[in-house]
Amino acid sequence: MDKNKIEDGVRLILEGIGEDTTREGLKDTPCRISAMCEEIFGGYGQDPAVPLSRTFSSETGDIVIEKDISFYSVCEHHLLPFFGTVSIGYVPDGKVVGLSKLARTVEIYSRRAQIQEQMTTQIAEALQDELKPKGVIVVARAEHLCMSMRGVKKPGTQTMTYKTTGCFSDDEELRKLFFSMIRS
Repeated sequence: MDKNKIEDGVRLILEGIGEDTTREGLKDTPCRISAMCEEIFGGYGQDPAVPLSRTFSSETGDIVIEKDISFYSVCEHHLLPFFGTVSIGYVPDGKVVGLSKLARTVEIYSRRAQIQEQMTTQIAEALQDELKPKGVIVVARAEHLCMSMRGVKKPGTQTMTYKTTGCFSDDEELRKLFFSMIRS
């Protein structure tokens, strides 16, 4: 990440809205914003294959579900946050991954400027590519501040996206089972 470019950009935005960038409350803001960017956009330097590469043999053929993994991301259209939860299900084909690795995968993709639809697909595809399960389903629910605090101004509105692969794409009963399990 180029901290100098971020700091220069923040100064330009502040000047553009009519602020004095030398006043006490704002003089360190460009530096604080660049440090924040390292944290909230830290997913760019991470490869989801790394946490997903540590697997364990397992003979289970039943669904593994981790639900309500919280996340915070930033909308690439307005650079405003969107936040919510992701629920993941997969049917192993001989190997499983540690549960924390599912949360780490969500974290990697949510820590990028992007859209919820893309994030949901990226998580599902990473799990499918790395674990080679019989199928994957990923559901994301989020509130978007670009919709809550500006534009249409509808706070509390939830956007829900999901992506399926393999047996979850082909088997409606399996999808219904997954959705009933994440509702409980």
